[in-house]
Amino acid sequence: MSLPPFDQRDGFIWYNGALVPWRDAKLHVLSHGLHYASCVFEGERAYDGAIFKSREHSERFKASARVLDFEIPYSVEELDAAKDATVKANGLMNCYVRPVAWRGSEMMAVAAQNSTIHVAIAVWDWPSMFDVNAKMKGIKLDIAEYRRPDPQTAPSLAKAAGLYMICTISKHRAERRGYADALMYDWQGRVAECTGANVFFVKDGALHTPIADCFLDGITRRTVIGLAKRRGIDVVERRILPEEMASFSECFICGTGAEVTPVSEVGPYRFTPGEMSRLLIEDYSNEVVRKRDAA
Repeated sequence: MSLPPFDQRDGFIWYNGALVPWRDAKLHVLSHGLHYASCVFEGERAYDGAIFKSREHSERFKASARVLDFEIPYSVEELDAAKDATVKANGLMNCYVRPVAWRGSEMMAVAAQNSTIHVAIAVWDWPSMFDVNAKMKGIKLDIAEYRRPDPQTAPSLAKAAGLYMICTISKHRAERRGYADALMYDWQGRVAECTGANVFFVKDGALHTPIADCFLDGITRRTVIGLAKRRGIDVVERRILPEEMASFSECFICGTGAEVTPVSEVGPYRFTPGEMSRLLIEDYSNEVVRKRDAA
């Protein structure tokens, strides 16, 4: 059974300080955020009603807006409370949480200093995918044609809507070719990330991951690094050239949506999901439960 489009669902969305009926949460077609990408967002998950690392997401949300030269008019505490209220109002326990902020319609030009900053929070059902055995088959990744931009040419460290245009193009191309996602290189041709997840490799018992200086340093990425170090696993953040992928034994991606997902191939390179991937899937699952119980 196909789900209805997102604008035709029922429930509640938090919009500029109040919960409103889902179908009434609208914006004008001449909103600056739509035309000029002056928009930032977050992707979060609630597990058993508790949002994982909610405060870290709210802090990054506000920091992303500042990179785009606007201020979200709510504190971290107010955003956290609004997210919790939205989850509860929709009666969901395991769900995706999407805060978004954008410049409004007061000015329709490149400059828009006097535009109102709007903020909305929506949630929808999205069960966890922690089934280790199902995940251990590994997914297949294409190699994207587009590259992550030079950080001197784009606000790479913000979770900004405009940065995802090439991700959508790359994921569409990958899916048409029979892949689950695409691995993107950076502007110098080095391994960077997937279209919506960070990437890790395993070699001789150590984890290797690209330096996050031209793409988002994911909150899930930081969590996985912390979990690995807790186990005494060496984590090496470094530049990784594409041809090095031939020397790695395992590969996995991580993010709010992907959680921890093993990879069996990236273009011509092959991997065998193994013990490191299994351990970190389990550790991440346990960390979610621990944070939920502490909430």
